[in-house]
Amino acid sequence: MNYRRFGRTGWMVSEIGYGMWEMSVWTGSSDAESRESLQRAVDLGCNYFDTAWHYGFGHSEKLLGELVRRNPSKKLYVATKIPPKNMVWPAYPEFTLDDCFPPDHIEKYLHISLENLGMDSCDLIQFHTWSDAWMEDDRWAKQIDDLRRQRLYRAVGISLNRWEPWNGVRAVHSGLIDSVQVIYNIFDQNPEDELFPACMAHDVAVVVRCPLDQGTLTGTLTLESKWPEGDWRNMRFAGQILKDCVEHADALKPVVPDGMTMPVMALRFILNNRHVATIIPGMRKVKNVEQSLGASGQGPLPGELYTELRKHRWDRKATRRAK
Repeated sequence: MNYRRFGRTGWMVSEIGYGMWEMSVWTGSSDAESRESLQRAVDLGCNYFDTAWHYGFGHSEKLLGELVRRNPSKKLYVATKIPPKNMVWPAYPEFTLDDCFPPDHIEKYLHISLENLGMDSCDLIQFHTWSDAWMEDDRWAKQIDDLRRQRLYRAVGISLNRWEPWNGVRAVHSGLIDSVQVIYNIFDQNPEDELFPACMAHDVAVVVRCPLDQGTLTGTLTLESKWPEGDWRNMRFAGQILKDCVEHADALKPVVPDGMTMPVMALRFILNNRHVATIIPGMRKVKNVEQSLGASGQGPLPGELYTELRKHRWDRKATRRAK
């Protein structure tokens, strides 16, 4: 496992981290399988784990707390997220700070998350939705400063809405945040336009989520793909969206090198970008952990392949159904 500097915090984190969204959220997840996968990740050198209260309403946080206690000799970086008060993802333009993150709500859910984790403090607390319009209301900044003085967390970040990387640039330039979590992959290259340069200028860490485009870049989707009733993917890949995703994934298949899988190619594409501190793929099974973390040892992609993949940029616009 290779490690990268986490912005101005100076932490050295595994360049492949662990996104815990799939645990307690995806159909068919089990705690036994989750615990085994998490421990395998630690054994392979992963030290950055990203969870949220919303992932199982605290259940994922509890699993992470257990993991930390099972590995007392290792420094594992714990990142969690405060849910918006209105429990709506993403944050729509008309939402105010009072709708999503009034000061008392921020404090309340930080304490709830710490209780779930079984910790007195965590490394990174993140706002689970964000709108740069909230920069006009400094109550959130005053609240997080107060909580930092209480040593309840070490660093603060924001998680940006899908396909809206521009909607966090003001926050980065403010100097008030330490990290940004954003969707970035072979298709979603638009964070390179404004967000990454801003993060570089202010030494703000970049955390990449959805490196496999929520499953599209596994290469396993077909027009006949179906999921159990109640599975979130039924909404994510509804109608024309599934057709578009299959079309874009199929266009990539001819360029996947022999001996390499599409998921590994997708992860290594992101590793080519030195702006990125860590990537947090979701991994429910040990085999997925081993494949994803193994991408670190293989390093970035060869220049010719990387250049070819950059042609597959797919600019999409956020909708009220996208997360």
